[in-house]
Amino acid sequence: MNLKEAAAREAALKTLLDTVKVAYDDARKETRAALESAAETTGVRQVAVSLPDGPDIATVSLSSGEAAAKVVDEDAFTAWVLANYASEIERKFITTVRAAFTDRLLKEMTAAGAAEYADPATGVIHDVPGVEIAPARARTHSVRFKKDGRQQVMQAWREGLLTAAILPELTAGDAQ
Repeated sequence: MNLKEAAAREAALKTLLDTVKVAYDDARKETRAALESAAETTGVRQVAVSLPDGPDIATVSLSSGEAAAKVVDEDAFTAWVLANYASEIERKFITTVRAAFTDRLLKEMTAAGAAEYADPATGVIHDVPGVEIAPARARTHSVRFKKDGRQQVMQAWREGLLTAAILPELTAGDAQ
């Protein structure tokens, strides 16, 4: 392949890649919204995926996401640590809580599901200011292909089975 042919191939593939990427992102948003709706209304959190008139090729599942404790007001958190655990304060040009102590507290609060810290030495339960439990990882979904699912998709593509049912906007050109 000469330079002109290689460049033409790259330009064509880049165009297809960009178009497919936009369609994929749109399909992913649509699937996520449908999964969220199904989870709320019927409790369904996954669906089997099959080709038109074909076998199951994959499973799409909704993840639950995660929540974790995080410091949202550094000043309030630092003031609380200074008042209750002064040995965990590092004095520099500014007052800051030791990173290891912050990490430990946040892990314990995440496990407890509340912005509270139970002091193991005294048993006192502290409401920790400046910390809240907030989404740490957004809810998402995943596609897990069966053993030969990807090969079946490629075969269906070669046979033209995906054009009308699954990918019409890619083959319609500018018609949209």
